[in-house]
Amino acid sequence: MARITVDDCLEFIPNRFELTLAESYRARQISIGNTALVDENNDKP
Repeated sequence: MARITVDDCLEFIPNRFELTLAESYRARQISIGNTALVDENNDKP
């Protein structure tokens, strides 16, 4: 599975600060119990 880099994400959210906000928002969603959008078993430990 290919890793996604910051440069890849900047194509969708061009501002690094806004990208950080979006990442932290999604991390909070996952930590409170929302389902992940990728398969957890297909990731390196």
